[in-house]
Amino acid sequence: MKVIAFNGSPKEKGNTYHALKMVGDELEKEGIEFEIIHIGNEIVRGCIACNGCAKNRNEECVLPGDKVNVWIQKLKNADGVLLGSPVHFASLGATMKAFLDRAFYVASVNGGMFRHKVGASVVAVRRSGGVPTFDQLNNYLNYSEMLMPTTNYWNVIHGLKPGEVEQDEEGKQIMRLLGKNMAWLLKMIDYTKNTIIPPEKENKKYTHFIR
Repeated sequence: MKVIAFNGSPKEKGNTYHALKMVGDELEKEGIEFEIIHIGNEIVRGCIACNGCAKNRNEECVLPGDKVNVWIQKLKNADGVLLGSPVHFASLGATMKAFLDRAFYVASVNGGMFRHKVGASVVAVRRSGGVPTFDQLNNYLNYSEMLMPTTNYWNVIHGLKPGEVEQDEEGKQIMRLLGKNMAWLLKMIDYTKNTIIPPEKENKKYTHFIR
């Protein structure tokens, strides 16, 4: 089994990285492969609402020039997904949002590619805005019918300079518990895959209030 983590911070080894690694360390202890992909320093254009991915249905975004389609396949082939972001004006980083908007829309119009994968989010923040950012990240997982492990608090860890999150004892416990619970959920899914039939996928219904 493998979990792919996406580091949405411009800093490759900043506090977002450290938070992701804390979770990953627990996963690796349980024999689960773990990889962090740094995307926060990449140039990623936002979705232009062209709907080309819905027309083509080839699991790709039509916008050229970046690695979004490579990352989509990484997501598709992983058993679990971990999304990590710093906080920019009480929100997730712009590059991370551009990537998630495109990747998760491609997944949704190609049969729900991420459905029933295990997914979780973590946030690194200096002081405030962590919970709104955590909620924004979770919207992508929730919309995709992913299975979300929990901890004993919101998945937010605090620090300013790179590595300062190592001083947040409560935050470190949250990340450890997330890793343990994520590993447990992944193993349960793997153990029961031949004995418990997952719920049948339903076609999405759209209700528009303007006629």
